[in-house]
Amino acid sequence: MKQSITLLVALALLAAMPTISVAGACRFEPQGEGRVAEIIDARSFRLDDGREVRLVGIEPGASAKQALTTIVQGREVSLRGTDDTPDRYGRQPALVFLADDEPSVQATLLAQGAALVSAEIADRDCTTALLAAEAEARRARKGTWSDPAAIKNAESPDDILAGIGRFVVVEGKVLSVRQAGTTTYLNFGRNWTRGFAVTISRRIVPAFETVGITLKSLENQRIRVRGWIEGNTGPRMDVLRVGQIELLGAN
Repeated sequence: MKQSITLLVALALLAAMPTISVAGACRFEPQGEGRVAEIIDARSFRLDDGREVRLVGIEPGASAKQALTTIVQGREVSLRGTDDTPDRYGRQPALVFLADDEPSVQATLLAQGAALVSAEIADRDCTTALLAAEAEARRARKGTWSDPAAIKNAESPDDILAGIGRFVVVEGKVLSVRQAGTTTYLNFGRNWTRGFAVTISRRIVPAFETVGITLKSLENQRIRVRGWIEGNTGPRMDVLRVGQIELLGAN
């Protein structure tokens, strides 16, 4: 593929990326099925047997609850995943499917622009497929992507900081990579105090190294990052998973 095509950073060193079917991806172990009785919020619903299910792998947008209602209300669904242990709210995290030959409900919401990929799913093929569904909506400017400001500019830290406490997507060029103690900083501004920066703990550096990525190699690269914004004087985003970072190609 050409460099201009967005690549998941985990695949950045490969010359080409295999085609991943959105419909065929994310086929983890079956975790049950049931009929959707009630939509609880933008990414969770209750089955007719009382179980509550949370859609794993996405962060919902403003239109997600209505879209989710339209897609699954009253429908029979099957659940798949790697771990069906309920979260602290008693919800079962899962990939949700209406039929075996269809994309997941998550992929459908992403393709409609009603959600963003959260990058919490470790499986590379599944994450790649979900990112492809999101990219489809972004190209078509659907839903969330109809807003030109949906992707934040790393050179506008005040705009990013306005989204503190929210899950956002930011694009920009990494000007420097610095380490302080056990934390690596990807700096997007020359003023390290006020500029936007991504923080990466030493404990997850091996995950990058496993896929052939040294953090220093991201210096002077244009990347897209996604995550929760925090900070006071300058916006910060903590990267906990390799999938939160995408390499955008040639400068």
